[in-house]
Amino acid sequence: MAVCQVCGKDNIFGRHISINRSQVSKRAKRRWKPNVQNVKVVVNGTHKTMKVCTKCLRDGKVTRA
Repeated sequence: MAVCQVCGKDNIFGRHISINRSQVSKRAKRRWKPNVQNVKVVVNGTHKTMKVCTKCLRDGKVTRA
């Protein structure tokens, strides 16, 4: 399962709606997954592999090894 170990971002559930001639014709369940990467991170002076979302990487919440 795609879960960020820094911020806890998880799957989001919802519906995909197909619209046909300005009317809702079908609804299908779907889920949106966060963009999670396996990254080597420095934690308390030691190197560790964590699953981190790209937003946390961009914001600088973790330091890469």
